[in-house]
Amino acid sequence: MRLHLLEVEAFGPYAGREVVDFDALGADGLFLLHGDTGAGKTTLLDAIAFALFGVVPGARGDVKRLRCDLAEPDRPTEVVLELTVQGQRLRIVRSPEYQRPKKRGDGFTTQQARVSLTWVGEPPAGLPPDGSIRIDEVARTVERLLGMTNEQFFQVVLLPQGEFAKFLRSDTTEREKLLERLFGTERFSDVERWFADLRAERGRALEKRQQEVRELLARYAQEAQEEPPEDGQPEWVDAVLTNVAAAAEAAETEAAQARSAAKSAEVALREAEEDADKVRRVRTAHTRLAQIAEQAAERAEWTEEIAAARRAAAVVPEAELMDRRTAELGDAQVLVADRIRDLADLGFDAVGLAVTDLREGAGSVREEAGALAELAAEAAQQKSDAQRRAERQKVAEEATKQVAGLSERLAELPGLIAAARTEATVAGEAAAKLDGAKSRVEELTALTRAAEELPPAEARVARGEAKLREVVDEHQAARQRRLDLRERRLDGMAAELAAGLADGAACPVCGSAEHPAPANHDAPLVDAAEERAAEEAEQKASALRQRVVSALEEAKARVVSLCERLDGRTAEEIATALTEARTVVAELSRQAQRKDQLHGKVAELERGAEQLAEQRRLAELTVTEATSEVRALDGRMAEREQRLIAGRGEFPDVPSRRQHLLTFAGALDLAAEAHTAVSGAEKRLAEQRDLVEISLHAKGFSTLEEMRAAVRSDEQITKLEQGLAEAEAMTAGAREMLAQPELFGIGPDDTVEVAPLAERAKETRARADAAFAAQQAVSAQHRELVKLAGRLSKALSELQPLEEEQAELRALSDVVNGRGQNARKMSLRSYVLAARLEEVALAATARLRTMSQGRYSFVHSDAAGARGTRGGLGLDVLDDYSGTVRPAKTLSGGESFLASLSLALGLADVVAGETGGALLDTLFVDEGFGTLDAETLDVVMNILDELRAGGRVVGLVSHVEELRQRIPTRLRVRKSRTGSKVELQMA
Repeated sequence: MRLHLLEVEAFGPYAGREVVDFDALGADGLFLLHGDTGAGKTTLLDAIAFALFGVVPGARGDVKRLRCDLAEPDRPTEVVLELTVQGQRLRIVRSPEYQRPKKRGDGFTTQQARVSLTWVGEPPAGLPPDGSIRIDEVARTVERLLGMTNEQFFQVVLLPQGEFAKFLRSDTTEREKLLERLFGTERFSDVERWFADLRAERGRALEKRQQEVRELLARYAQEAQEEPPEDGQPEWVDAVLTNVAAAAEAAETEAAQARSAAKSAEVALREAEEDADKVRRVRTAHTRLAQIAEQAAERAEWTEEIAAARRAAAVVPEAELMDRRTAELGDAQVLVADRIRDLADLGFDAVGLAVTDLREGAGSVREEAGALAELAAEAAQQKSDAQRRAERQKVAEEATKQVAGLSERLAELPGLIAAARTEATVAGEAAAKLDGAKSRVEELTALTRAAEELPPAEARVARGEAKLREVVDEHQAARQRRLDLRERRLDGMAAELAAGLADGAACPVCGSAEHPAPANHDAPLVDAAEERAAEEAEQKASALRQRVVSALEEAKARVVSLCERLDGRTAEEIATALTEARTVVAELSRQAQRKDQLHGKVAELERGAEQLAEQRRLAELTVTEATSEVRALDGRMAEREQRLIAGRGEFPDVPSRRQHLLTFAGALDLAAEAHTAVSGAEKRLAEQRDLVEISLHAKGFSTLEEMRAAVRSDEQITKLEQGLAEAEAMTAGAREMLAQPELFGIGPDDTVEVAPLAERAKETRARADAAFAAQQAVSAQHRELVKLAGRLSKALSELQPLEEEQAELRALSDVVNGRGQNARKMSLRSYVLAARLEEVALAATARLRTMSQGRYSFVHSDAAGARGTRGGLGLDVLDDYSGTVRPAKTLSGGESFLASLSLALGLADVVAGETGGALLDTLFVDEGFGTLDAETLDVVMNILDELRAGGRVVGLVSHVEELRQRIPTRLRVRKSRTGSKVELQMA
């Protein structure tokens, strides 16, 4: 695969359309991609990945936000890539999904993702000649041509030596995470998790079954009232069941014997109770007959009393009627006296007048009162009209006062409305100006911060320039010292060897045991440690120099940005303008806050004026209506008053006189009726006295008092008759009872002993109940134990195979997860990763030996870790200088970079070989060159030369200044406030 052309538009930090010509960059086979931090170097690599697969590598792909925020709204986001794969050139144009402004109306709409693949030249066989515009078809075509997925592509083309640098210094757990991300062995992790989840799931099921067995065993022990043994539980269950069955049979026998004894005692008790009842009945009959004989005289008196009461009952109604007639006469006489007094109170003497005279006088008085009825109605109307006139007069006066008050308030409103309208207009204008004034304050505030930041930024630039001169001098001095030391060591190497010679020892150069003329050197010798110290000092000085350069460039860019924003204005000018702008905002805010309040006030005043005018109109109408009604009432009341004066006479008014006449006529009628009632009462009383005398003689009573003494109530008579009947019935019942055959031969003095038999029956019944309760308890216990024994036997038989299966699964899960019988303590995932790592280490060793001039090679170890920890991912280095294997953590910074780069290149070779993919003619290598000394950098450059010698194009992504001098073809990325741009630089 060889890249030809890359175009990005509105993608990442690139606001416009930027073009990268890889044919020009790769003409020399090696180019440098450099630029400021955050300018967008990595975005170009992301654009290549996005064009091919529609995704970008690493965490950046999770965000899914690829459009440039600085791009114009109508500029599309698009990536174009031209490349050649397996001799076939193709062009891919791809756009992500993003939000763009609507062409009509406000708001945003979603621009859907799209892609197109076209062939440049003849299309390949077996693929659509016109290319494709479907996302899924383009993805399948790219993977088919490249022979690898997007994850493999990221590993091979974008060499992840940064991941391997971490790997070299990580422990086993961290190495697993890094290798799993590089090799994509998640499926083996899934297998481990599947075993662990299955083991946990089966373990929970087994624990549930075991818990059920424990619960059943506990219930069985509780029912049996015994503690279960630790072992032999099935035998214990059977033994308990046998014992309880025997106890149940014994309890049944004992209960039957107790029931038989209780039944015999009950029969004897019932026979004794029957004999005692017969004696009691004989005694009761004799006692009743004796009592009846003693009460014979009293019952004869009751019979005579009943006969006299029945005779008196026939006379009582006539006597009671005579008493009522006497009372009626007395009441009528009292009423006549009252009526005569009532007439006397009215000024009329009625003593001695006949009934006819009283009725004639009442008729004449009533005729006179009837003549005054019409005038009485007019008197009531006159009173009502007077009350109405007073009410209407009061209404007219109050309405007149209301009209005056409303007129005064209406005169004040026009001025108030005009003033409120003026204030509301001013507040509305202030609200319209407020947003612009606030924007001005925000702009000036930002400029104030920029003005405050400018002097410190300029000071940082000055300090950075001074610091740069200082660190450049230090770097050059450190480099010169390293070169001097190396030259002195080479010059004095013979002397160094001679210094190590000993008499009789073989010379490492010629092998002779004699040393006649050992080499000598006047200057002090330089050893390897001193030379390594000088190299490390130069590396530190170079790294410091690079950091100072980067910091100075950032400081200068910040100063330029601040100056552009200030546009020549001083901090004092900006502060003055800001103060004035804030004053304007405060005043406009104060006025604008009253806008709604003032408009509401105007509307309220206008509504108030309308309401007051309507109220005044209604008040004036009320005055007119009330005044007219008062004048009309005055005329009618004057005319009616003349008639009322003539009709009332000596009385206050006509109704009073008419009421007096009606009362007088009623009193005359009542007096006549009272006289008539006295005459009738006297006649009825005489007739009733004659009837009472006749009834007394007919019933055998000489006087009325004798008759009254014999009178009895119905209740008393019924009670006496009932007493007589009860005595007769009691006598007949007692004689009938004594005549019964079963009582023959039994006397009232006979006795029967019942208490001892009752006590014995009670004792036998209690023993029978206790025996029955014990038998029921034992039977219930036996039934429950039989049921629990069956469930427990079934549960134990089902539990055994589950325990055996769980033990087998636990052992297998431990082996898969690197525990138990796994001697290497390697999980399945670690085992696969170890195999993959061994392949990569073998391929990387060839690279590392060349880069380290034959000194280092990788050594893979699959041994278990210390204290039983997991193993299989050990990776050490063999140092040919010392012949020892040492941890990769002990490598220096430059050596670590060589090792990580070797691993990255080895990974690319392994993945490319496994996938059988296309030859990768374009590779990218990321940062890390700043840790190398000049000599090692030469070696690495030679390795990269070997890669491009094979026809590959290698792109280096680095900030190292020396690489800019070594590599003439460069692609520089510049960032700015309007978006990043790319610039092709060629020597």
